[in-house]
Amino acid sequence: MSLLPFSAQSCARSCGEKFNTCSCHATCESLKDCCADYKQFCLDIEPHSGSLLGGTDFKILNATFDADQSLFHRFNSEILTEGYVDESGVGHCITPLLYESGWIPFEVSTDGVNYDRSGRWLSVHHSKLSPVYKIIFGNATQWQYYGTPNVSGDLKMIWMSSLIKAERVNIELWGYNETGGAYSANWEAEWKYLYTVGRDVPNSGVFSFTPQIAENSYSFWDLGSMRVSPSTKPDGARDVNALWSGAYAIAWHLEEAFRKDSAGWALDKCIKWDKEEKAMPNFLTEITDCPCTLAQARADTGKFHTDYGCDIEAGSLCVYHPGAVHCVRAIQGSPEYGAGQQCCYDSTGAQVLTGDSIGGSTPDRGHDWGEPPYKKPPRVPGFSHWKYDVISFYYCCLWSDNCKYYFTHRPSSDCRTYRPPRAAAVLGDPHFMTFDGVTFTFNGKGEYSLVHSSDFELSVQGRTEPMKFENGTVAMATRLSSVAMREKDSDVIEVRLRDQVDELQVLMNQQVLSFSEQKWIDLKGVFVFSPKPTDVTVMFPSGTGVEVRAGGGVMTLTVLQPHDLQNHTQGLLGTMNDDPEDDFTSSNGVIIPLNSSAQDIFTYCAGWAITNETSLFTYDSTHLLNEYYYAPKHDPSFIPNFSVTEDPEDPLLEPALNLCAGEGASFCKYDTLSMRSLEQGNATLLAYRSHTSTKKALEPVQSCGWLSPPNHGQKEGTLYLEGATVTFSCNSGYRLYGSQERTCQADGKWSGQDTHCVAGRKNCNTNMTVLSSLFSNVKLSSFYFVRNPQGAVKASHLLTAASL
Repeated sequence: MSLLPFSAQSCARSCGEKFNTCSCHATCESLKDCCADYKQFCLDIEPHSGSLLGGTDFKILNATFDADQSLFHRFNSEILTEGYVDESGVGHCITPLLYESGWIPFEVSTDGVNYDRSGRWLSVHHSKLSPVYKIIFGNATQWQYYGTPNVSGDLKMIWMSSLIKAERVNIELWGYNETGGAYSANWEAEWKYLYTVGRDVPNSGVFSFTPQIAENSYSFWDLGSMRVSPSTKPDGARDVNALWSGAYAIAWHLEEAFRKDSAGWALDKCIKWDKEEKAMPNFLTEITDCPCTLAQARADTGKFHTDYGCDIEAGSLCVYHPGAVHCVRAIQGSPEYGAGQQCCYDSTGAQVLTGDSIGGSTPDRGHDWGEPPYKKPPRVPGFSHWKYDVISFYYCCLWSDNCKYYFTHRPSSDCRTYRPPRAAAVLGDPHFMTFDGVTFTFNGKGEYSLVHSSDFELSVQGRTEPMKFENGTVAMATRLSSVAMREKDSDVIEVRLRDQVDELQVLMNQQVLSFSEQKWIDLKGVFVFSPKPTDVTVMFPSGTGVEVRAGGGVMTLTVLQPHDLQNHTQGLLGTMNDDPEDDFTSSNGVIIPLNSSAQDIFTYCAGWAITNETSLFTYDSTHLLNEYYYAPKHDPSFIPNFSVTEDPEDPLLEPALNLCAGEGASFCKYDTLSMRSLEQGNATLLAYRSHTSTKKALEPVQSCGWLSPPNHGQKEGTLYLEGATVTFSCNSGYRLYGSQERTCQADGKWSGQDTHCVAGRKNCNTNMTVLSSLFSNVKLSSFYFVRNPQGAVKASHLLTAASL
């Protein structure tokens, strides 16, 4: 806390500071101690988010400017743009083209020298933007295949005209490329203006044109975006008010060779890409394996998230993955190369592999969502992925029938080394379920350590508060009201119940995050996803996932821990080591028995109270300061009811017993009777069953790995998990040698022998004559990648009889 004389206590260049008589910190508004000029210098803006491609015109709220003032903006302390003041005295800023996503700090100056006002701008992956904020193609398939056989005509694009502050606009084509040595210091990303497609056209929100062969050769540019900007600006002017399309293949404007023979032209491009890939480092050895089942993939929210291009919740419109109903992507890029992993699943919940289908799961040299620190290849959000993984799919698979090149470099990873996370939960008023399956109730009031790992520098803390009956009186029970967390030097994330029933509020470093414009936010060392006010998921680089849900007036918490944290956790959610007997280990290492009394468990839990020095929580109200900051972290005066009495005369008992049946019945009954609420008991029961379902979905599954069909034969069956059977047959004129049927066994190995189809044999004798015939005339024809249980990747060759 800075101690400055009152006359100097201005928020100019001091946003985030707390002075002795006033504050420029984000909590000052709720604490009502802001310095007088707080709003003038610590800026709120609208909208607060937009495309990383730039061009968004945002307003500066609650600050006043003279109409004749100039405005200058500086993003990330280095990127300069010009703003303006409108006739109402409202300041505006135009966001620059960026190569990163997440919160970008900016500063504002009125003289171009003193940048004394500051705020933050949320730069968003372009594909995650609402369609309202970007150019939409009228017929995406026509744009995708334009110039290939039977695809021609006019191309149409539409946009929200009110977002461009101009009556007339230019329609421009921009190209994207990455130049320099791969994985070298001079590897750079580049956006470049190519040419104007439509000049000085009305800003009507609609434009159509017939593509023409470009006058100059632009074959260097494989992909790009369309841009709409004011016609008063020079061609290709940067950092002007604009709207952009998503990335797409721009072959429609290329040389005549493409239109004359698109498949041949695309094959040449595919072969060129194949050569380039062979010269680049192999990233397949370091990407994580896919979950074995769709259920695992959707439950492992710490490591995987829905791929919006193939989402079962949105109707499974899986354009690039036919046969799949849902895909997920690994949230974190690989450690050295920043590569991504994609995993797709069919309607049975089985993984779809490229060895069986063009719609199979594919890894990515460039993670679609980018990878910190972004900015440089192959970590630029969205566009690096297009450069190395998408445009090549067009060349090899969509525009020509040469997927063998693509899948050589982008083979599906199976799930043989995948290890599902362990789940722990806090629910109801509140009940705890540890990683090793111990359940107990703790109704203390205070702030406690739920999960702590010194080795991984991970901390998850929980705050509990007394519950109230419907008449407003305090119940002798508590609920989880806030959860705060951090991993290493990440931003601190806090999720807490709002005053509105069943709504959550998210804070980053004590500042409220808004999800009104974006549902996914990239932050420092952490990602946060909130599709609706009742649901928040927090994801850390270790693979730890924290799910918070609001319902029934309480907060439900689920913590997912990857196997790497085995034997590295402490706190109220236990020691994750497959041994429930030590889950009641105190902060000083003392273990109490699992059959301890409710009072002894209460005392044990109280020992996990945190301190003000270790607290991650925000204290932005008088109530929180008095009840938690200045008060003991565990309130010794709050003694809850340790049990509930089942009084036969209680009119609530019978409906409670009817409601609370099966798994979770004891917690349901406790909450119903202690809170005098069937609604409360039902919410607890549903939360318990949801946690049980999550644990079931995350049970380990044994995989035996992909099996190839025999050359000159077929296989039936594409499931490779324990108990699955694959059968083989041979083409006419060939006889089957080896096992006709193989079953995945509990040890992860296939039963039987390798299967081959041999020409000209009338029987399947396993004598040396047949063996000699098979192996004396073989050539290596193709290969696929598999991962052994130790994580190594190797090429496995398929055999083709050369003389057959």
